[in-house]
Amino acid sequence: MLKKSYPYYLANKPVQANRDLKVTDKYTGDVATRVALADAKAIDQAIGKAVDAAPALFERTPYERRDILQHCVDRFRERAEEFAMALCIEAGKPIKDSRGEVTRLIDTFRIAAEESVRINGEVMNLEIGPKSKGYRGFTRRVPIGPCSFISPFNFPLNLAAHKVAPALAVGCPFVLKPASLTPIGALLIGEILAETDLPEGAFSILPCRRDGAELFTTDERLKLLSFTGSPDVGWKLKSEAGKKKVVLELGGNAACVVDADADHDDAVARIVFGAFYQSGQSCIGVQRIIIHESVYDEVKTKLVQATRKLKSGDPKDEETFIGPMISEKEAKRLEEWIHSAVQAGGTLLCGGERNGAILEATLLEDVPKDQAICAQEAFGPVAVLSAFKDFSNALDEVNDSVFGLQAGIFTRDIYHMLEAWDRLEVGGVIIGDVPSWRVDHMPYGGVKDSGLGREGVRYAMEDMTEIRNLVIRTP
Repeated sequence: MLKKSYPYYLANKPVQANRDLKVTDKYTGDVATRVALADAKAIDQAIGKAVDAAPALFERTPYERRDILQHCVDRFRERAEEFAMALCIEAGKPIKDSRGEVTRLIDTFRIAAEESVRINGEVMNLEIGPKSKGYRGFTRRVPIGPCSFISPFNFPLNLAAHKVAPALAVGCPFVLKPASLTPIGALLIGEILAETDLPEGAFSILPCRRDGAELFTTDERLKLLSFTGSPDVGWKLKSEAGKKKVVLELGGNAACVVDADADHDDAVARIVFGAFYQSGQSCIGVQRIIIHESVYDEVKTKLVQATRKLKSGDPKDEETFIGPMISEKEAKRLEEWIHSAVQAGGTLLCGGERNGAILEATLLEDVPKDQAICAQEAFGPVAVLSAFKDFSNALDEVNDSVFGLQAGIFTRDIYHMLEAWDRLEVGGVIIGDVPSWRVDHMPYGGVKDSGLGREGVRYAMEDMTEIRNLVIRTP
C-alpha cells in the first residue's frame, strides 16, 4: 500500500513542504495518498543546485556512475512488488502490466549501467592533404550539463527511467517533473537515488502544477529539455525552450497491416494485446488495423471474438486486462469519439460501453478517415478496422496521418517488408508484430507530429553529451 504522504526531492534530499497534491486510486476514485508540490522558488533552487553539481558529477569515473546505476537495479528488484502495486493504484494499470513495467524499469537502468562504461571516442585521420600533415585528431563525449525532464502519466516508472538513467550514465545533473496524476513512481525512484553518494544537486524530482513549471522549459541554465507527452504541449514547449536542445516523444495513431499471407491467429493475438494492453493508453498502441481484403472477414471475426473475451474491472485483480483510463473525463472523451464515428457511418463491432473511467475494449469498421477516432490519437481501448487490396495502398493509408511513431506489418513477403521499411514515414517498422513492441535499448522516437529525436538508452546518452575535439600538431 501507499504511504500517507510523499515528499518531493530537492538536491537529493526529501522535502515534505506540504501535502497539497492529492493522488487518487484511479479505479475507486478515492484519495490514495498526498504528495508535496514544488513552487517556483523550489524549482529555481533545484536548477541552481544542478548547476553547482555538474563539475563534481563530471569528475565521477565511469565505474562510479555504473555502480550508482547498479545500486538502483538491485534496489528496484528488492522492491519490485511494492513498485508494481504503487503503479497499479496511481495509474489504474492492471497489476500484470504494472509488473511488466517494473521489469522494464530494471532493464533500462541495467542497460544504462552497462553503457556508462562504454562512452568511447574516435581517433581521426586528419592528414587528408599537405596542409594537415603532422596533425592528429581525437574526439570524446562530455556531458551537456544540467537537464530538464518532463515525464507522462502512462508509464510513470519506465518513461522517467528513460530520461534519468541515461543522464546518470553520462554524468548530467537533472530536474524531473513527473506527471501530477502519477507522481509516485518517480518519487520512489528518488527514494533509491537518495541512498547513493551522488553529489548534492545531482537530482531533483519536483511534482508541480503545469502553470508553475515554466522554469523547466525556459531557464537558460538548463542545457537540454526532454519531454514526453501530448503533441500540443510538446511543440509549445519547444517554441519556448530558447537555446537548449529539445527532445520530444509525442503522440501517435499507430497502424498495423495484416497481409494475406500472415499467420492470422498469431496476428490476432498480438493485435488484441497491442490495441488494448494497459487500456490502450500507449502512444504506440494499435489504433488502425488494415487487413487484406481476401482475409478481412476471417480476421475481423477472430478479432471481435478475442476482444469480447477481455476482462474489465479492478486492476488489482490478476485476471483484469482492461482497467480504468487515467480519468473519467478521458473515458467520456473517447466515448464521444466512438458515438461520432458511428453517427458518421461507422459500424460498432464490439464494446463501446463506459462505466465511469472504464471503457470497454472497442472495435469499429467503415469509419470515415476524417473522424477523430482515425485521424487523431485515441489513447484508449479503441481500434478501427479497414480493408486493402494492394499492399502499396495499405502503406499509403499508414502514411495518411499527421503522426509517425511506429508501424506493425504482419507479412511473410520479404519484398513487402523492404517496401514498408523504405516507404513508411515512421520512426520504426516492426515486422511480424504490433507497433506497440519496444525493447528499451533500441532507438525509439517518431517523425512528423510524433516528435523530435530518439530515446533508447544509448541514443539518449548521445543527446545528453557533446563532442569535444582534440587536435595535436607534431612540428
